[in-house]
Amino acid sequence: MSKQDTHFFNVFSMVIGLLIVIAIAIFALARVVASETVFPFRSATRVEPKVVKSVVALTLSEPPGEVTHWTAAAVATACAISVSSVHRIWRSHGLRPHQIRQFKLSNDPQFAAKVRDIVGLYVNPPEHAVVLSVDEKSQIQALDRTQPGLPLKKGRCGTMTHDYKRNGTTTLFAAFNVLEGSVIGRCMQRHTHQEFIRFLNAIENQVPANKQVHVVLDNYATHKHPKVIEWLGRHRRFTFHFTPTSASWINAVEGFFAKLTNRRLKRGVFHSIVALQAAINRFVKEANQNPKPFQWTKDPDEIIATVRRGHQALDSHH
Repeated sequence: MSKQDTHFFNVFSMVIGLLIVIAIAIFALARVVASETVFPFRSATRVEPKVVKSVVALTLSEPPGEVTHWTAAAVATACAISVSSVHRIWRSHGLRPHQIRQFKLSNDPQFAAKVRDIVGLYVNPPEHAVVLSVDEKSQIQALDRTQPGLPLKKGRCGTMTHDYKRNGTTTLFAAFNVLEGSVIGRCMQRHTHQEFIRFLNAIENQVPANKQVHVVLDNYATHKHPKVIEWLGRHRRFTFHFTPTSASWINAVEGFFAKLTNRRLKRGVFHSIVALQAAINRFVKEANQNPKPFQWTKDPDEIIATVRRGHQALDSHH
C-alpha cells in the first residue's frame, strides 16, 4: 500500500468514527428528551397523575349504556391513553374489573354457635366417638363424548369434545371420617329420605357398636324429614350437627367431593350408569387405601368476625 493510500484510509477511518460518535450523541440526547416529556401512550409511570386518577375513578364508576363493567379498551378510549397503560394502572392500583368473586353470607341467627360446635368436633373430637361429615353429591351425570379425544403430548394438551351424550345420573352418599380420613360411600339412583335412611343404616353397620357417632350435615330437607327424625330417635348413639345455612364450606366431605370431581368425573367417559357407579366405587376404594386425617386450621372467631364484617359492608353499601 502506498503512502497516499495509507493517508486516505486513515482519513476515511476518522470520518467514520466521527459519524458514529455523532450518531450515539444524537441517540442519547433523544432519550433524555423523551424521558422528560410526558407521552400519553407511554408506560403508566409516565402518564400524568390527573390521568391516572381519572382512570381509577372511571373504573370504579358505573359504565354508560347496557354494560356491567369497564373494559380496558373502553377506559383507554375515554381517557385517550393506550390499552397497555390502562392495564398497568389497574395493576398498580389492584383493580380487576374483568373478574368477579361469588359469595353468600349466612343469615343463620345461630351461625356463631354452629360454627364453634362443628369446628370443635374437628379440632377436639369427643372420646370414644366417631365424627362423620355426611352429604350427598346428586345428579352425577354419566357422560359419553361424541368423539374420542386425543391424549396429552409435548406441545399439545389433551382434548375432548364439548358436546356429549347423557346416559343418566346417579347420587353418591358419602360419610367422611374426620379422624381417619376414610370414606363410606354408596351410589343410589335417588336422594330422598328413604335412600338417606338406607345410608344411615350402612353407617350403623360399619361403625363399631361401642362408638358414639357425631354426624355433621347440611340443612337439606331430606336430612330433617320426619322419618329421619324417627330413625334418629331409635339410634341414640347418633347425634346430628347441622351446619349454618349457606355454609356448606364448613362440611369436610365437600373436599372429598371436589377431589372426586376434579380427578375422576370431569374428564371421565362413561357409557352407562353402571360404568359411572363402578368408577366412583373404585375411586372411594383407592382413597381408603391411603386415608389422610382431616385437619382444620381456621380459628372460628376469625370466621365469625369475617362474616360480621361482610354483613356490615353489605349494609353500608345498600
